[in-house]
Amino acid sequence: MDLILWRHAEAVEAAPGDDDMARALTARGEKQATRMAAWLDRQLPDSTRIWVSPARRTEQTAQALGRKFKFNPALGPMGTPDQLLELVQWPNAKGCVLVVGHQPTLGQTLSRLLGLTAQECAVKKGALWWLRYREREATGQTVVLTVQSPEVM
Repeated sequence: MDLILWRHAEAVEAAPGDDDMARALTARGEKQATRMAAWLDRQLPDSTRIWVSPARRTEQTAQALGRKFKFNPALGPMGTPDQLLELVQWPNAKGCVLVVGHQPTLGQTLSRLLGLTAQECAVKKGALWWLRYREREATGQTVVLTVQSPEVM
């Protein structure tokens, strides 16, 4: 199984009292999403399942890809790694799954899957991590295929 964790691009800062779920991408964030989506679209299998947090900034990030996706509240800003991994059926699902979500959930999920000692791995806004689960000699392994940042696209 392949799992791609894509953090939403740069969004406007929330003012006191603002609805966090309504925060939109900045002009820079729109460019980040467009650059990353162009690269990602060339790499993704057509059968990729795409799950997106219901927050506006993640929706806008995913829309740059131009593919169909589904929202899931478990991927929202208060989501947990357990919820994310259950949704994508890690590591037993077949094919490729793309998740567009938030920190700290994405970083916590990466840390767990990679066996890092830190509780959370930093993930830049607009960046993605592409992981693959495989079995070698009857042992499951998580392999990092690539880490991409919109600044180098």
